[in-house]
Amino acid sequence: MTASLLEVNDLCISRAGHEVVSGVSFALQPGSDTAVIGPNGAGKSTLVQALVGLLPHQGGTIRLLGHTLPRSGRLPREVRDQVAYLPQKLLLDGRFPLSVSEFVRLGCSPCCNHRKAVPAALERLQVSHLRRRLLSELSGGELQRVLLAFCTVHPRKLLVFDEPRTGLDPQAAVQLQELLQQLRLQEGLTILQITHDLSMVRRSSDWVLCLNRALCCQGPPEHTLSREELERLYGRDYVLYEHSHHH
Repeated sequence: MTASLLEVNDLCISRAGHEVVSGVSFALQPGSDTAVIGPNGAGKSTLVQALVGLLPHQGGTIRLLGHTLPRSGRLPREVRDQVAYLPQKLLLDGRFPLSVSEFVRLGCSPCCNHRKAVPAALERLQVSHLRRRLLSELSGGELQRVLLAFCTVHPRKLLVFDEPRTGLDPQAAVQLQELLQQLRLQEGLTILQITHDLSMVRRSSDWVLCLNRALCCQGPPEHTLSREELERLYGRDYVLYEHSHHH
């Protein structure tokens, strides 16, 4: 049996003295695509930030790539270089004159041959033609592709995204998801992403974590996205918006 890339056991996280994630346990298998869904304020962003070492945890264990994370949350260097995290909002100062190539180069590890790695990453994400463009000049869809190039400019094992399709039009959102799936298949990446797009989860995800401070349920989409489970997660009066994506 393949060893789990990430194992979380009875995880508890508090912020400002209040427990916001309670008793969460799950595992990620290598090469899988796992979605985290749940209502606003359910602790989704807090959970993934703890998993990538940006927040401490007060109880339970996180074992990532064979290393048990300290309660302080700081990732060991050998783990940190294997994980990429893309927050929901990335604050980029438009006054800073950074080109696409220069930005992607910042994602290189010290042992990375940037002269080869940067052009390869730009080509893989189909943004080579933007290499001299300033970040401030990019559209939302272009910026997301460039951010993916930054995250994958050197080989990583785990990509963690907090609502990567926020602000994208439906066509750009579909294209981004297709790129993620290509990366997963070609590079063997494991993906963990927070999303509200349940139609995308149905199409692409292997596993779903239904979170509302604690895990309400987890499993494949055909189980977790049933009407009964969604009502249990969002409440009986939930309103479900599912976007129809057309190529």
